[in-house]
Amino acid sequence: MDMNDRSLRKIIVGLGGTANGIPREDGFNITPASEIMAILCLARDFNHLKEKLGNIYIGLTYEGEPVFARDLKAVGAMAVLLKDAIKPNLVQTIEGTPVILHGGPFASIAQGTNSIIATKMGLSLSDYVITEAGFAADLGAEKFFNIKCVAGELKPEAVLIVATIRALRHHGGVKKDVLAYPDIEAVKTGISNLQKHIENIQMYGLQPLIALNVFPGDSKEEIEFVKLCCEKMGTKAVISTAFTEGGVGSIELATEIVHCIEQNNNHFQPLYNWNISVEEKIHCIATEMYGAKGVEYSQKAKQGLKEIKKLGFEQMPVCMAKTPKSLSDDEKKLARPRDFVITVREFEWATGAGFIVPILGDIMRMPGLPSHPAAELMDIDEDGKIIGLS
Repeated sequence: MDMNDRSLRKIIVGLGGTANGIPREDGFNITPASEIMAILCLARDFNHLKEKLGNIYIGLTYEGEPVFARDLKAVGAMAVLLKDAIKPNLVQTIEGTPVILHGGPFASIAQGTNSIIATKMGLSLSDYVITEAGFAADLGAEKFFNIKCVAGELKPEAVLIVATIRALRHHGGVKKDVLAYPDIEAVKTGISNLQKHIENIQMYGLQPLIALNVFPGDSKEEIEFVKLCCEKMGTKAVISTAFTEGGVGSIELATEIVHCIEQNNNHFQPLYNWNISVEEKIHCIATEMYGAKGVEYSQKAKQGLKEIKKLGFEQMPVCMAKTPKSLSDDEKKLARPRDFVITVREFEWATGAGFIVPILGDIMRMPGLPSHPAAELMDIDEDGKIIGLS
């Protein structure tokens, strides 16, 4: 359900007698975290979409046998609903650059990238295709490489990490109300976060390029410091002033990206093999991508592991659900946390999409409204003019 409502996270359904179902505890996920969204994004064509829809795990029979969507003869009806949704959408930037917009998963709670179909369509139409993998190298890029690239047989030619001085100040401990002001000492502390993301990309056999997205208020001293730190790590930070100048402000960046691609010196490989155990995959991501020293499992998560093995779902990649605000599973740990342990609270499995979802810390797959929701600013006058949507 594509709305924010805390009360829908945990609900009781099936009340009112046997004709109305079996009473049980259940809950909603927001649409970008839904299995259907993941299936849409990871399907290669319409027949593959139907196959994946049929693989959705429903539950168990009274005899303990697994039930899938295909057993309920629900595949055809779902496919009918998705007959147009599977087609990528062509839109454009305000400067007329074509953009294929298809799929909407969040990298914090789902696989976080657009559809395989959209990416391959772009590759068939253009010399260069840029795909966004949101929420940094520990979430978006990790899932793009280990799930989407493997499933879609894709090989990225270059990686661009977008960084801002403002974000580095934040990771250096600067409070939100003064983030717009220069603070070189905070940047020196926060740079460790960017350094870890660079290391993460290098683990895949790729050398990233850094897009330093410059805003008014960023000092020359801060910018030069970041460029020097990136240079020491064997990469290059290129200034982009797209925020104030649009596409013209990113010409140097675009030139550098093309140069990186033409060098063709990447040696891309996924971080792990899908055939290792779920625990090994989680440990690999936690220690390599996050920098954790170990992984702990709640009692509920331990039971989930047993069910995953019993049902034969272990040879699937893992799609970690974790806060995007920290490299750890605790959003308060800024910069580059060390000597921490992540906690797997529970598991969900999306067998149609083809991955296991370990849920870390207190992350929710159904977000709640903020203390001052945007709805408070929305209104419409007697002439039908709407305000407060931006």
